[in-house]
Amino acid sequence: QIAEMIRVLVQTILLGVASLALLQTGVAAQCDALTIITETQNSYDGNFTSETLIPINGLDVVITFDSPVDNLAYWDGGVEKIDDTHFRITNQKFFETGSYVSVHFQAHYQEGTRPNVVSITLNGQEACDGSLQWTTVTPFTNPCAATGMGKYDYSQVLCMSILFYEAQRSGHLPEDQRVTPWRWDSALDDGSDVGHDLTGGYYDAGDHVKFGFPMAYTATVLAWGLIDFAEGYEKAGQTDYGRAAVKWATDYFLKAHTAEYELYGQVGDGDIDHTFWGRPEDMHMERPSMKIDRSAPGTELACETAAALAAASIVFKDVDSAYAAEMLDVAKELYAFGDEYRLEYHESITDAINFYRSWSGYGDELLWGALWLYRATEDATYLTKAQAAWDEFTLGEGALQFSWDDKKAGAYALGSLVDPSNTIYEEALKAFLSYLKTEAQYTPGGLVYLDAWGSNRHAANVAFLSLFAAKYGDPADAAGNTEWATGQLGYILGDFGHSFVVGYGVDPPTRPHHRSSSCPIPPQSCLKDNWGQSQPGPNPHTLYGALVGGPDGNDGYTDVRTDYQHNEVACDYNAAFSGALAAMVEVS
Repeated sequence: QIAEMIRVLVQTILLGVASLALLQTGVAAQCDALTIITETQNSYDGNFTSETLIPINGLDVVITFDSPVDNLAYWDGGVEKIDDTHFRITNQKFFETGSYVSVHFQAHYQEGTRPNVVSITLNGQEACDGSLQWTTVTPFTNPCAATGMGKYDYSQVLCMSILFYEAQRSGHLPEDQRVTPWRWDSALDDGSDVGHDLTGGYYDAGDHVKFGFPMAYTATVLAWGLIDFAEGYEKAGQTDYGRAAVKWATDYFLKAHTAEYELYGQVGDGDIDHTFWGRPEDMHMERPSMKIDRSAPGTELACETAAALAAASIVFKDVDSAYAAEMLDVAKELYAFGDEYRLEYHESITDAINFYRSWSGYGDELLWGALWLYRATEDATYLTKAQAAWDEFTLGEGALQFSWDDKKAGAYALGSLVDPSNTIYEEALKAFLSYLKTEAQYTPGGLVYLDAWGSNRHAANVAFLSLFAAKYGDPADAAGNTEWATGQLGYILGDFGHSFVVGYGVDPPTRPHHRSSSCPIPPQSCLKDNWGQSQPGPNPHTLYGALVGGPDGNDGYTDVRTDYQHNEVACDYNAAFSGALAAMVEVS
């Protein structure tokens, strides 16, 4: 009878420029680079399954056992049986330094004592005799220097806010990646289940799903900040980094648009993903790819992605005109798709229902997308479409927030700029900002409290709109709009006694609900007994710039990793926040 599985996590290895470093303590009775996690055995013959995580350039491993092994199975490369106790496994794929390749193998043996692994050589270097240097990864330090700006260093925080997006990157990381010691290549098979390359894009929050709808909103609003607060980005030295943050998303959207009427809007199953608390470099679960098409459309997803690509085309039109033109062409196709085939997107990508359901419907995305396409093309047809959506869905009323779901208030601001002769937008924007100041709920400490989930995010979003109105709206309201927004950002940055931005200010969060930053390198301790989520100390890696969810309605907040309502981070949380920071750089 075959023995039950034994999971063996072999020593993690980082191959540096000139040296090899091992990063885990050993286990007695066999190779010190192994840790036995579970074991169940019966009589007769048996087998055991092992996993090794090795970030190296090509793989050549010789494994030595202390008693005979019948055969060794390795599914991702070649196996050579040297003799009964020595096996070589190889994989000639090129793996860049600092990225993981997961190696699974199964050893089969006859009745008797389970063979121990007594030697492992990795690309010719012995891993079990202790001769190699034991070390740790160089700590990651904040690359965003303080500038000495006023009470709050808006330039530094803007730098950190954009840096946060580098920590959220999925796929093959670029050479200029700044978050390097603990973020490597990951999810390189995304899209393989449907025969498309869907690598890249952003992990949504503290998890590793790529939700296309909020990612598109994130890209749209990041681009918006770069366009209308360009001076602030430039003064802070963040223009190039901001463009790179937008492009990481738009490159992915272009891949995901696989046909005129086809757009992949999610990679990863939310429920399956959320059962894994570990680094994206170490995940092995299935990551299904989900799409919209003519038979299963999704208006919100198509039109928000169109908005993102249209806005990004403006960002890049004077930098890379060919790329801008490509994005604009796809934006037009996607908007037409969303307009022609109307259906709430979560009816087609049903996994999104429990995570990013479109509660506000698709009317606001039809308006929002049309306004962005008009701004990018100056084609008045899109103003006509915007007006049609406004009338059909009664979009001039009911705005209570600005978010990944509900774009109405954002459309008021955008419309007031791009279609100033149509006073509906300016009037609606003024009414919304008045509501925020006179009718909306506030915490006792002064944060406008628009939603129990991610309260900081909602305050930052509307602070961005208030600063936009201060710059581009009625000059008589400019001072009041700036003062109000400054107060909201002040609460977030420390006015209430502590900062809500990881790595910045007084007593910032150190335990955000974020899998990747909560896991040490090597990840064994994170994967065992859910250590990364449950351990009481700070996250091993500082997630610089991330805006955490925020307080409850009474200013209550505790820096606890398991509190995902108040202490999770997400890409959409930092989008308008970044634009608001750029605006504050301008006015400061």
